Amino acid sequence: MKERRLFQKVLMGVAVISYISSIVCAIAAAYFSDGTQNPVVASMMASVVFFAGVGIVLHVISSTSLPSLKVERERT
Repeated sequence: MKERRLFQKVLMGVAVISYISSIVCAIAAAYFSDGTQNPVVASMMASVVFFAGVGIVLHVISSTSLPSLKVERERT
């Protein structure tokens, strides 16, 4: 298994929280939908798309093998 940095582990946690938020918003949208054009349902469905997108992006960033971007100086 590849070594992950601390910020990648944190991003994976935030991605999971985002996935859970997406599921909660979808359940809330299903609960509030009554067949009419309710703006709350539209807002909840927009939140589902947003949280799912954030989760996917953060999941990809956290699972990618990132190189070390640290600049090493030579000491003379």
